[in-house]
Amino acid sequence: MPAYKAPLRDMRYVLYDVMGGDDLVALPGYEDFTRDLVDPILEEAAKVCEEVIQPLNRSGDEEGCHFENGMVRTPKGFAEAYKTFREGGWTAIACDPAYGGQGLPAAVNLLVEEMICSSNLSFGMYPGLSHGAYVSLHGFGSEKLKQTYLPKLVDGSWSGTMCLTEPQCGTDLGLVRTRAAPQADGSYKITGTKIFISAGEHDLVDNIIHLVLARIEGAPEGTRGISLFIVPKFLPAADGVRNAVSCGSLEEKMGIHGNATCVMNYDGATGWLMGEANRGLQAMFTMMNEARLGVGVQGLAQSEVAYQNAATYAKTRLAGRALSGAKFPQQPADPIIVHPDVRRMLMSIRAFNEAARALVTWIALKSDIAHRSADAKERQAAEDYLGLMTPVIKGVLTDQGFANTVMAQQVYGGHGYIAENGMEQFVRDARIAMMYEGANGIQALDLVGRKLPKDGGRALQAFFAEVSAHIKERGADKELTAYVTPLSQALGELQQATMWFLQNALGNPDQAGAGATDYMHLFGLVALGYMWCLIADAARSKAASADGVAERMTQRLTTGRFFMERMLPAATTHLARIKAGAGSVMALPTEAF
Repeated sequence: MPAYKAPLRDMRYVLYDVMGGDDLVALPGYEDFTRDLVDPILEEAAKVCEEVIQPLNRSGDEEGCHFENGMVRTPKGFAEAYKTFREGGWTAIACDPAYGGQGLPAAVNLLVEEMICSSNLSFGMYPGLSHGAYVSLHGFGSEKLKQTYLPKLVDGSWSGTMCLTEPQCGTDLGLVRTRAAPQADGSYKITGTKIFISAGEHDLVDNIIHLVLARIEGAPEGTRGISLFIVPKFLPAADGVRNAVSCGSLEEKMGIHGNATCVMNYDGATGWLMGEANRGLQAMFTMMNEARLGVGVQGLAQSEVAYQNAATYAKTRLAGRALSGAKFPQQPADPIIVHPDVRRMLMSIRAFNEAARALVTWIALKSDIAHRSADAKERQAAEDYLGLMTPVIKGVLTDQGFANTVMAQQVYGGHGYIAENGMEQFVRDARIAMMYEGANGIQALDLVGRKLPKDGGRALQAFFAEVSAHIKERGADKELTAYVTPLSQALGELQQATMWFLQNALGNPDQAGAGATDYMHLFGLVALGYMWCLIADAARSKAASADGVAERMTQRLTTGRFFMERMLPAATTHLARIKAGAGSVMALPTEAF
């Protein structure tokens, strides 16, 4: 049976020692979030995840959700676990205190999200989608809508969804056909069908609040005519009268079986406009950007839990002898952890996990600064980084997170293919993160086509300047040469790739399209490499601490060196692919496929 142990020590190290999380108390509204308050929150979250949520992961996958007479039943134990989760206040931790929330910093909340998604991704999607709805409503809803819906979303007695996709449109939301007819009382009648709606119908809460993209009658075609509506399952002002919204069916899918993925039908359902008419995408993308960072965390989370189980298996599974001679002669064979190829896989996953957690924490701190800093320039710089790094975190962390679950499965050999060991579930569950909230190819196009040139490339240049300054500052330090020198080369390759796009893609956009995914992963490698330089710098300064700490710091330094020597060199390959251009990619005629 698979297991999970929250990596609290690693989380605290990244938050405090690497990223200076103690400085959070300097931000307005965060004065109380000292280590003395944050550490018990993380510890309690770990207990809930390990003892309440994780034990339902496999059983929830095996049982799945059930669709009966228009109602969706979640797997056995989910309702009781959600009740415990909600009563513990976990749905409220990152919400505005004005509506009953606890106002936890994003940097801490995303660490809690990692634990939840490692322990049970399907379960975590229910409160995760609700928080996305909360973010959008908090930012764009009228005061009346906020007062009606936010307290219930915050306390978890109601949940939320995000309803974009239709049978004929996914990425191209300009093709939305769902219609909204204005009513005399200011409400709208919403008619249409949405598909792939996570947590669209379930039995965990009293009411479900749907955020629905639709086109008001007479609105312009395309994305300029899309509005966002709040459509509750039950009408709050009508003593719980059922709205004309229903689940048509459950999707049969590869993974996340414990989460209800629904076809939702709106048959003249009553809804209310959120934000301005015909500007629904602005409000929805606020929710989606929040969700994309959360999905990036899902990639890390599945990678972490898969690594933990693969490492345990590798230390106990006996097979053959070490190439350099028996390491455990008292046993009939050595554990497979002695074999270099097994270690290669485990080290690859471990090196990614540590750097990815640092990257998520770094950007979450930028989010805290963007929302809380009293300095306008500091807020703007943080917003720039958030916009630039969101597609990188979503795309790279989920691509690599999935690849890591496959590697962890490979460590098990044939036993990884057998359901009872849990590894094949991690592979299946991790796969969805590459596709929803914008498929990763779209993330790459967003990065290259929108984020790089935005504001004259201000965010990109700031990132280049920050990494270059670190390289220059630490370049003469011999203890850090093994980290700084490879990063310098990879940064140079990223800059070359950027210049190649400027010189070759303006006249032929296919050049950018053909190289976008490689550019996103090249960018991700540089970002992760930069994180490893920060991790190594902090580890070096603590290496002379007490024995246990010194040993852990040495392990971090070794893991970082592995990343620099065996993972970061992939940057050269990505650059070569980008420079190859779109010629062979686009050469075949359509009918040849």
